[in-house]
Amino acid sequence: MSLAALRGRTRRSVRMMRSWPLRAGGAIVAGLLLVAATAPLLAPYDPSAQDVFSHSQPPTFAHWLGTDRLGRDTLSRMLYGGRVSLTVSVGAVFFGLATGVAAGLIAGFFGGFLDAAIMRLVDVLLAFPIYLLAIFVIAILGPSPVNTLLAIGVASFPRFARLVRGDTRVQREASYVEAARGIGAGDLRLMFVHVLPNILAPVIVTGSLLIGSAILVEASLSFLGLGLPPPTPAWGLMVSDGLVSILSAPWISIFPGLAITLAVLGFNMLGDGLRDALDPRFGDVR
Repeated sequence: MSLAALRGRTRRSVRMMRSWPLRAGGAIVAGLLLVAATAPLLAPYDPSAQDVFSHSQPPTFAHWLGTDRLGRDTLSRMLYGGRVSLTVSVGAVFFGLATGVAAGLIAGFFGGFLDAAIMRLVDVLLAFPIYLLAIFVIAILGPSPVNTLLAIGVASFPRFARLVRGDTRVQREASYVEAARGIGAGDLRLMFVHVLPNILAPVIVTGSLLIGSAILVEASLSFLGLGLPPPTPAWGLMVSDGLVSILSAPWISIFPGLAITLAVLGFNMLGDGLRDALDPRFGDVR
């Protein structure tokens, strides 16, 4: 590793340690992931267990966050709902990232007909709002956790493809790529060993920010009855279930709504902090 590269990595590390949005967002995201992973250990009740004598009960010592209209413990359903909502949202963004990065690399590196064909597909997908595109995919495939993941992933795909394609077109003309080509490196090696590592920073930042959007899309689809089917514990579905009794039992919707807000805030702050640390144009860390 050259001295200049070592200095650049050191500066990035210092910016990451000093960035309070990165620290705060990372702590929120790490806490949510830890709680979701240990939900079976933390949940006081079975999330599907019903107690008809304790329906719509406000927070008590027995049920810390109250119960819903069917007598199910809100805290237990929120903990399990975090597993489902975060798994679907993060998985969807990773699906969109993997397919978008591959398509963007191919389009930007080879150009020509492949570039035109891939980018016209991207243009068509970008013409639809992300919610409408996700609803369209769900209408074709039907509501289920896997189909919701695919729907949000398809809606995320064009963002990554266009970003990677633009950066790849710049990097393919760089001197280090020409030098690697001159010593016999093939196209696949040039794309994945030389070009890809140099365009990952904006991809990581975009991915972390899109996870927050994916959580909102998943919650919205579940709220509308187009996402995860009942009785699956999901935050958006819990908000929808409590809507009919929002005046008499507001805790049924408020607590999962706060969980959605916290998750989106955490991923947005994490993405903002990563942008400050990884993008050399942002030298002043807030």
